[in-house]
Amino acid sequence: MSIRCLSVLSLVVIFLVAAGAFAADPPAAKPAPDWATRDLRAGIIGCDTSHVPAFTGLFAANPQWRVKVTAAFPGGSADMPAASMNRVAGYVKTLREKYNVKIADSIEELLKEVDVVLVESVDGRPHLAHARPVIAAGKPLFIDKPFTAGLADARELIRLAQQAKVPFFSCSCARFQPEILRLRTETGVGKLKKATASSPLHFEPHHPDLFWYGIHGVETLYTVMGRGCVSLKRSQDGDADITVGTWSDGRVGVFRGMTKGDYRPLIRLEGEQGQYDSGKAGYNYAGLCETMAKFFHTRQAPVDPLETLEIVEFMTAAQLSKERNGAEVRLDELRK
Repeated sequence: MSIRCLSVLSLVVIFLVAAGAFAADPPAAKPAPDWATRDLRAGIIGCDTSHVPAFTGLFAANPQWRVKVTAAFPGGSADMPAASMNRVAGYVKTLREKYNVKIADSIEELLKEVDVVLVESVDGRPHLAHARPVIAAGKPLFIDKPFTAGLADARELIRLAQQAKVPFFSCSCARFQPEILRLRTETGVGKLKKATASSPLHFEPHHPDLFWYGIHGVETLYTVMGRGCVSLKRSQDGDADITVGTWSDGRVGVFRGMTKGDYRPLIRLEGEQGQYDSGKAGYNYAGLCETMAKFFHTRQAPVDPLETLEIVEFMTAAQLSKERNGAEVRLDELRK
């Protein structure tokens, strides 16, 4: 090797050593927020949705929240093979092998291992049955969308939780997207006159139409509008499924479900001072998981159960309007 080659090689070695010597320190761990007062063991009921590994991973990646998924009950709906049962084995494998989660044989076994619970079954029909033993055990719980598959179950679940004084909440991840949540108090358009929220719309025969995926758009709408819908009408316009609600203060809330094509923006607002839309924003789970962690520690529900109930009423009324060829349906009809 020539002297010149040795010189070049020496310079390279010197550079690499220097680079190592002056390399930046690894980022410091994030401090625990004030509300994260102790380590909490979380249990998952229902392993048939991509939310299961996603949420488990986010808790693992944010140890400052002091919530760790430690146990899970597989669940699964036999009459929904593609959407549910056929997905369970893969997600259970990920939980066990990647996150060292214990797989329980029953909900009762799971409850002995955990402090808080996530009901994650993709099928809303078993949510009441899954929640009953959790409520009886007095453990705070999050119930993923759809809250239930019908209005009667929604009412009963809320009744049980309130009677037992067990905190819970349910929502779509859309509610805690930063660009959506801030619009609840800062619309940027002055006094709000109309809000149009959109999401993809897919149908599942065991659930009313909007429950399955339209919940994302309906949740977005209610995040901004809050409670107070009086009546609604539902119609179809090409690939768009449109539900128009009238609120008690005169505001108009529209859900626009897209069976094909681009569903965005997530929401468009019209007010006395102009318009605003959320652009090409999509969905992510970080905001929901941090909110969930805070809830598990504080036991303070971030979503009013009565708002969750009205969301179910809104989607149920939309189904009735469709069955009545687009006729107006008043929500108080459902409350008699």
